[in-house]
Parts: sequence; structure tokens; C-alpha cells
Amino acid sequence: MSSDTISPMLRTCVSPQGRFVYGLHRPSFSAANLRTQDTLLPLGRNAEGAVLLNTTNFPAGDVDEPGADPIFEIANPFPFRGTTYIGKPWADRAARDPGAIAIPCRAPMSLSQTLQSVFGGPADAGDRIERLFARLPRPVQLAVAAASSDADDLVRLAGSCCEFVRDPASGAPAGLVFAADACGRLKPKISDQALFDTVANNPFLPDAYKEVMVLRPGVQGQSEIVGEWRRNGSHVFEYLRRNSYIPWGHYAANMAHDAVRYAAGSLTAEDMRGMRHLYYQRTYLRLAESLDIKTPAGRSELSVDELELLRRSVLESLGGGKAAVFNATLWGWNYGFDYAPNGYRLHASHQQIHQQYALIPAAVPAVVAEGDKALPAFACGDMIHEFIQAYRRLTGRPFFECYQKAIAANRRMDGRSDRPSDLVVHQDEHLMLFVPKAQTSQWELQVMTRGPVGNLLEADAAVRAALDRALLLAMRILTAMGAAMISVIEYSKRFDIAGSDQRLLYVFLPRLPESPGAFSEAQLRWINGHYPEDFAQACRMKLPI
Repeated sequence: MSSDTISPMLRTCVSPQGRFVYGLHRPSFSAANLRTQDTLLPLGRNAEGAVLLNTTNFPAGDVDEPGADPIFEIANPFPFRGTTYIGKPWADRAARDPGAIAIPCRAPMSLSQTLQSVFGGPADAGDRIERLFARLPRPVQLAVAAASSDADDLVRLAGSCCEFVRDPASGAPAGLVFAADACGRLKPKISDQALFDTVANNPFLPDAYKEVMVLRPGVQGQSEIVGEWRRNGSHVFEYLRRNSYIPWGHYAANMAHDAVRYAAGSLTAEDMRGMRHLYYQRTYLRLAESLDIKTPAGRSELSVDELELLRRSVLESLGGGKAAVFNATLWGWNYGFDYAPNGYRLHASHQQIHQQYALIPAAVPAVVAEGDKALPAFACGDMIHEFIQAYRRLTGRPFFECYQKAIAANRRMDGRSDRPSDLVVHQDEHLMLFVPKAQTSQWELQVMTRGPVGNLLEADAAVRAALDRALLLAMRILTAMGAAMISVIEYSKRFDIAGSDQRLLYVFLPRLPESPGAFSEAQLRWINGHYPEDFAQACRMKLPI
């Protein structure tokens, strides 16, 4: 295969020679004018008072465009993730000041104070504000609940959508009023669930209200707490979700009611270690139980050393040919919460920082199949495995070796040598945090293991600790730049795959205010306005000193 040639069967930007390959559209075209009439109308007046007409919109003849904006087209390293398009003029402007790649902080907002300034200082102003809050249209209530930074606003709205039990001495909230639903189950009396969720997820709501509304164990349902991490000011509960949208249930590591964390900036290294420890512990324990490996007694947390012993025992059992019913992990994190005034939920189901995880079985019993009794169960890491198998078959090269070589040898897309070219934001001996050459989210980051570690069973204590640090670092960088809603997912190799160079990969996908997702994204066409090298520089500028 010639230099930097990629088989047409492989839609990837990573060449077997370890370089990124991509294209640049330089459009020039003409458009036949098929219009029959001119609809000339005034648009207004200019500064001198002259009338402005829409004449430009109605050309007399055909339209010629000798040189439209150049557009880069870069296939994602992994074909199933589509292709990224970067507008060169946009990216050139962003390259002049990478530090300007940021989302402005929300300005403080208080409806109560605004109304107070309107009403002036009459003695009954407080009562008038209370009455007005009670009569606000629902879209306005949702907007205030999401955008207000005034605790008074939020307490008023909280009282309008649920009923509180209050301490008789202080009047502070002590709990919620419960009532039986149609099935006889006791549930909090909530008159507007969307408003309740929006208020409860606003970080400016006083912690006493957050606790009784959503944080106190049991207030959101009867999911059992089956794990816990408590040390150095950190406290994490592990909830079991029996009847889950994930088959065979899943677990959620939630910050506890006495360790309130509503922003990544308040998340400590101990918090991240705790949430991730519960993930590692549950994974190794469930695998050991399925393989009939003796496990430590219940009602006790496993130490890091005990986790290592259990991990090695599971690896040894699988290496001896024993099959596990569950052979892959699922892990994800929806950070951030928001509701639009029209009632559309924009992200997550709860902002109080939590991570979800589960095990995925190898197969699912078939209901309808051609002679087969079982079908392979889906895990997103399978798509990477299938692709890298095809890559090796068609190129003779291991994909991740070529990918890491391309990242190390990266050159700027605009060809300039006087600006940053490195895609790596942070790295150590175990992994790298970097900007992918073809970002799907405009602010996408990835964490990838550098050595042959493709799943949690192949990750020893040192690799797991490095992962914990890198995941927290990525979240802190993105939120410092203004990202408020971020989804994070894990791509991992199945436990029973041998002889593969697949790496463990974590993908951070921020949702940006001007990128709601539309027909382009539905076609896996990702539109971007900066070069990945400049975004990497913007991220490095947010690294802790």
C-alpha cells in the first residue's frame, strides 16, 4: 500500500503509516435561476435614512460562485462515528485566540429583586411578590427555575410544586408530604414534576431544600443502597436499579446527601476515587460470583489490594477457559441538567453528580431468529473491535498503534508552524487525555490507555488510579471553559477477547448552546468551527498550575 493510502473500505482518517489523512473542499459552482418573478420589498432604512430593498435576493440571471468557503472533511478515526466538517474561515478566526474558545458564564438573575425594584418599598411588597409568583405562567416558572441565581426565587417555586414538612421551631424544611398514588404506593406530593426537578437541580437552591427534595436516601424511590464510600469528607452511595432500562439492571454511584456536589469544580479527587471504586468493586465482584470464585464476606468495602486479588482471580479463571455470562462493561455519566421553558428536558435526569454502570451479557435469548437460540448482546465497544479487526485485515497494521503514532506526529490542519499543533492535553505513563482529530461534539475530549489495556480486567491499580485522575481533570477543564452539560461514555473490549490491541477509551461529549443536534448530526455529519489543535491549546490553558 502506498504512503498514506487508506482502503476505500475503511472510512477512517488514520493511515497505516501513522498519519492523519483528510480532505479540503474548495467549492465553485453555478446555480441556474429558475425564478419567474421578483418580490422586491423594503427591509427598512439605513443610517442615512435611505430605504433598503431586498434587491440582492432577486438576481436577474444565473448565480456564479467562483470560490465559496473551503470546508475540511475528516473521517472519524472510527467509521461508525461519522465525519467531521470544519469551516476554514470559522476555524481561522478561532485560531487567532484559542483562549476565547469558551462559553460565557450565566449572569446573575433574580425575579424577586426585579419585582422588588418595580414595586418599590411598600410594606406589602413581599406579599405582592408571593402572589405574583403563584400566578406565573408555567413557561415563565420553568425559565426562572432554570436561570435564577436567587435562593428566594427558588424557595418560592419549590413551595409551588410540592409540600414540605417543616421544623416547628425554625421553619426549615424537614421532609416532604407523601400521599398514596393510584396503585397505593406512597410518593411525594408533587404537582409539577418538571418544575420540581428544575428547581431541585439548580445549584443556588439552599442545600436544606436540595436534601429533602432529591438527595436524602429514599426520597426518589425504593432503590436499595448496596455499596458506600466514606472518607476524607467524601461520601458516595451505590444504588441498585433493579428494573432498569439496561437489561439485568444497573448501579448508580451518587454523591450522598451530606456531600452535596452540583458542579464538577466542587468534585474532589476523593469523590472521583469513591465513585470509580464502587464501579470497579461491583464489576469484579459480579464477575467473580458468576465464575464461582470465592469473594470477601458481605457488608464490607473491598480495599484496593483486595480488588487487585479479585481482578487477578477473575483473569486467571477466564484465561483457563471458563466462560462468564457477562463479558462486557457499560459505564456512563450524564453531567448537568436543564429544562427549556417549553417543557423540553435538555439533558440528564438529575444533576447531583452520579455515574451509572452495569455488566452486559454475551448473548440475549432470541425471540425470532433463523435457527439460532441466542443473539449477540450489544456493547458499544464491539463496534471498535469490529473496525480494528477489519483495519488489520486490510492494512496488516494494528489500528491503535497507528492511531497513537498519528496523534504524536500530528500537524495542524491549516498547515501553519507558528501555532500549537499538539492534540494532547495531559498524559502520563498509562494514558493520554487528548482532542480527537475529528470531534463529534465541538468540544469533544477523549481519554485513552497507552498500553494494551482494553477493559477493566486488564487495568491494574496504577492504571485505574490514572483513569480516575484523568476523568476528573477532563471534567474540570470542560466546565472551567463553561460546559454545563456533558455526557461521558466508555468504549471497552469484551473480557473474553484475546490478541487484540483495543484500548480502553472514554469519550467526553459536551452539549453546546448553539448545537442542539439536527438533521446533520442525525446523519453523523458533525459541524465544527475550530481546529482541533486550537481546542487542545484552549484546554491546556485551563490545566491546574
